[in-house]
Amino acid sequence: MGKILIVAGIILILVGLLIQVKFPFGKLPGDISYHRGNFHFYFPLTTSIILSILLTLLLMFFTRK
Repeated sequence: MGKILIVAGIILILVGLLIQVKFPFGKLPGDISYHRGNFHFYFPLTTSIILSILLTLLLMFFTRK
């Protein structure tokens, strides 16, 4: 159990670094941004879909029996 947690932690750190350096979230095509006067609305649709897919794959990998 300990080895699995260490490997999972290392993978999460590497994925986090990769996301910050190579894949800047929040500037993807498909993210909705609306400005009007003092009002600003931002909804990261594409970012949410990509994160959902990545988390689903990670959980499927670690919960496989």
